[in-house]
Amino acid sequence: MKLKSLQDTKSLSENISRLVKSGDIIFLYGEIGVGKTTFVRLFINNLETNNKIKNSEVLSPTFNIVYNYEVGNAKILHYDLFRLKNYKDISQLGMFETSNDHIKIVEWPELIEPKPKDRIDIMFRYSKLKNFREAEIFGFGKWKDLKFNEV
Repeated sequence: MKLKSLQDTKSLSENISRLVKSGDIIFLYGEIGVGKTTFVRLFINNLETNNKIKNSEVLSPTFNIVYNYEVGNAKILHYDLFRLKNYKDISQLGMFETSNDHIKIVEWPELIEPKPKDRIDIMFRYSKLKNFREAEIFGFGKWKDLKFNEV
């Protein structure tokens, strides 16, 4: 899927936010600066707008590792695992031991093993065209039959 503008990324985040419910997990892959945190900001802000909540300033949790957002009846946990170097560091976060009432969005999930069965993976890449991005979306477990590239 081509992301030619911020509006394209916003549309993608809005479409995904309509599908995701409490307990769902989204993994975001891609190089630094490719748009992972921008996707998360647009995703959370869309849910806030739909719930008539003032939009949060969604920052990258690189140094805090996780930020929490209360959006209506949902709680969103936004993780950034960039600074973590091994699975032991990740396992100490208790990411998957926390309540299934949360939406979990994880940037840099490469070290997570085993990966949760039910999840959405979004791969962001720089396009060959300047300032464009590409996103590939894969569903696993309960998401495996959903056609994300039509989202």
